[in-house]
Amino acid sequence: MADIWQQTLHWTPTAQQQMQFQRLYELILEGNRQLNLTRITEPLEFWEKHLWDSLRGIAPLLRDGEDEGDEGDEVVISPPSSPAFIDIGTGAGFPGIPIAIAVPNCTVTLLDSTRKKITFLEKILSELEFTNIKTLIGRAEEIGRQPQHRQTYDIALVRAVGTASICAEYALPLVKKGGLAVIYRGNWTEDEKTDLENAVNQLGGVIESIENFTTPLSNSIRHCLYLRKIAATPPDFPRPVGIPTQKPL
Repeated sequence: MADIWQQTLHWTPTAQQQMQFQRLYELILEGNRQLNLTRITEPLEFWEKHLWDSLRGIAPLLRDGEDEGDEGDEVVISPPSSPAFIDIGTGAGFPGIPIAIAVPNCTVTLLDSTRKKITFLEKILSELEFTNIKTLIGRAEEIGRQPQHRQTYDIALVRAVGTASICAEYALPLVKKGGLAVIYRGNWTEDEKTDLENAVNQLGGVIESIENFTTPLSNSIRHCLYLRKIAATPPDFPRPVGIPTQKPL
């Protein structure tokens, strides 16, 4: 896959990173027998829909300033030298774990409300000897109000968790001013953009870029939404558990 990594992300994993990806795949397959973590278990599908898709969301960061302007990238991901990520609703560890492998100087917090999933992820982290990943059990609505987490992360990641406006309410309270929320989506419409703009305006952010692309093997449609935090999120947000889902902004 080295050629495809390079052609699509302008980045190629090292031999060690490739070994980590392979071991991650094996451990996910083992855990899947008990926890039903993912229906994506075929090797090529796993590579495309979990590994590649996870890293495509931070492609500008992987390029490290090279190939600027390639493929129409408008978003600039320029966090500090050791960026702090939080992966909201991480599930089986995506996109957080692949990002921790690809960006070894970062720290990643894997947030999920399901204790069994976090316990499983902690076994993976121990097995792969990660030192730059932490786990956190809780709901984004609660974590976003805790002083030790609110407005402390450089980049928040949200993949496969609710509508875009719900994701924005989960993510932006956790991001520092000047930081970025990255929302991973499949299809995307102009109507959804209107709803998202309304939500983001209330949360202290702006839509910096919406990228559309296709995956390299199956040519599936994907979008990444990049929300820039430009002002402090009002203290009313995030709203209590369940409210963002019941009454999206």
